[in-house]
Amino acid sequence: MKHLASKLIAEPGKKLRLDKIDPDDTHGVDREEAEAELCKDQERLLELQNLLYAESRRSVLMVLQGMDASGKDGTIRHVMSGINPQGVNVTSFKVPEGEEKRHDYLWRVHRAVPEWGKIGIFNRSHYEDVLVVRVHKLAPEKVWARRYRHINEFERMLTDEGVHILKFLLLIGKEEQAVRFRERLKDHTKHWKFSPADTRERRYWDDYMAAYQDAVSECSTGHAPWYVIPANRKWFRNLAVAQILRDEMDRMKLQYPK
Repeated sequence: MKHLASKLIAEPGKKLRLDKIDPDDTHGVDREEAEAELCKDQERLLELQNLLYAESRRSVLMVLQGMDASGKDGTIRHVMSGINPQGVNVTSFKVPEGEEKRHDYLWRVHRAVPEWGKIGIFNRSHYEDVLVVRVHKLAPEKVWARRYRHINEFERMLTDEGVHILKFLLLIGKEEQAVRFRERLKDHTKHWKFSPADTRERRYWDDYMAAYQDAVSECSTGHAPWYVIPANRKWFRNLAVAQILRDEMDRMKLQYPK
């Protein structure tokens, strides 16, 4: 099986071109091969999770970003299906409200960082403050532009303190998003996932692509890299995220306490 991390990483220090990435690309992997490999990755991830919990000196943080219907929930469900749920925390970041609005924008994020021994998953994240805030002009450019530096320094501090960070941009095409929206409308069990706001956001597609492109370019670092995952094919998306997570946890050289 090909190692996908080197193909999908947004190289630190280089300007990303999202229009050069095909969301249908599977990098030569076929579905049958991918699904078999995913099963192996899930088994290994359970072993690694046990080691992480037993060692309890470091943690892992996965950040998932992407347009509506890009598959953030599906990625969590499929990649982590073999993991012990006691060792995983999933945080979904919505529009700030209440106490969150009376603090700096990273306050609620820092509170959700996984404790040592656990895997944390952010379904959307602190990057919303350089994405939706930028696209909808919720803050002037001089405010959101300096947040790239804030975020890099914040993530540097976390990694210095033992948090291993992996960031995934799930990249789907605009037409594929429309297909998934229509599927939700056809299936009564998925009506609740559809909102008229989802279609309104499609008008800002190009603005979001520009914002994602800059966020990834500015904030893919050696200590907290971004990976751009072609996500039109769900089976490839799941494999890519699982394999990159497995490889990172293998590199951690986790050990049971003596």
